[in-house]
Amino acid sequence: MRTFIVLLQKEFLQIRRNAFLPRLIIVFPILVMLLMPLIMTMDVRNVNVAVVDLDRSTTSRRIASHIEASEYLTLAQTNAEYPLALEALEEGAVDVIVQIPDHFERDMTIATPQRISITANAVNATKGGLGMQYIVQTIARTLAEMRGEKSPTNLSELVTIENRYNPTLNYRHYMIPALMIILFILICGFLPALSIVGEKESGSIEQINVTPISRLTFTLSKLVPYWIIGLFVVTIAMLVAWLVYGLVPVGSVGAIYLGALLFILTISGFSLTIANFSDTMQQTMFVMFFFIMIFMLMSGLLTPIDSMPEWAQKFTAILPPRYYVEILRSVYLKGTSIVELRTNFVVLSIFALFFNILAALTYKKQA
Repeated sequence: MRTFIVLLQKEFLQIRRNAFLPRLIIVFPILVMLLMPLIMTMDVRNVNVAVVDLDRSTTSRRIASHIEASEYLTLAQTNAEYPLALEALEEGAVDVIVQIPDHFERDMTIATPQRISITANAVNATKGGLGMQYIVQTIARTLAEMRGEKSPTNLSELVTIENRYNPTLNYRHYMIPALMIILFILICGFLPALSIVGEKESGSIEQINVTPISRLTFTLSKLVPYWIIGLFVVTIAMLVAWLVYGLVPVGSVGAIYLGALLFILTISGFSLTIANFSDTMQQTMFVMFFFIMIFMLMSGLLTPIDSMPEWAQKFTAILPPRYYVEILRSVYLKGTSIVELRTNFVVLSIFALFFNILAALTYKKQA
């Protein structure tokens, strides 16, 4: 035990003497939690719309005014010539063209009118696709309002909408838990691996190898500081989410910390295993970056797992972040209990045990 405490003191002393690392541990989580929720969003806004009004009627003017009033759409120009609007679309000045045909208002009352034409710039498929949906919804709402003026029953009175768990449909509430996990991966994943590989490059690890220190003791001394740092990071992330975005967990904070501890154990043991097979920092960083990209893109952090191909959905079963992101989102937004999420906790426990034992076994101690 005394040897283990001495090794821990050495690790904390190295971290404290590093001019950059303590600042990174404090400043990096704060900056990520402050800036990234503002930047990483699937909400598409400022879709520039050109309206080609060939009808010049009350209906066409109301459609244009509804587009202008939308918080997602921007009425960039209104003209009566489609080629001019198409030229603006090709130049990137507008994203969607709405062409209202001639006699549209008149034909609505006496016959089937020509359809409103919507042309979208699909180079940015997300913006073009969602922008087109916003336009269709805006036009449909405008026409429904005009019909409602002549009808005693308003369509909105017949439909009730309820958004459970995220009533405002705020995408940040969905992304903030994912950002916390990305922080764990970057800090508790990279730093332990770089620490042990740094000792390999400097040659100081040879001094450990000739001592009677066991592989398990040495491995724990490398991991424990980053377990503590990881819990410190999750505390900072939760405080920033509460103070800046007003997001507080509906469920138990203890469930979040328990899941965080298990995931930190997993990712730090995984990184140390990679470091044991690496000889240089460059080699470690390239291998870690490869796995981190897989973790971030295929674990449901940024995109829903249900939207992936069937083979990819099955593959995500072996990715640890998948289980912790479900814990975070369920506890934060739904208030799910530990008992209900017991499968996720059990799987994370297995991952943590496996990777930490593997890290101890793969450390090559040469006396």
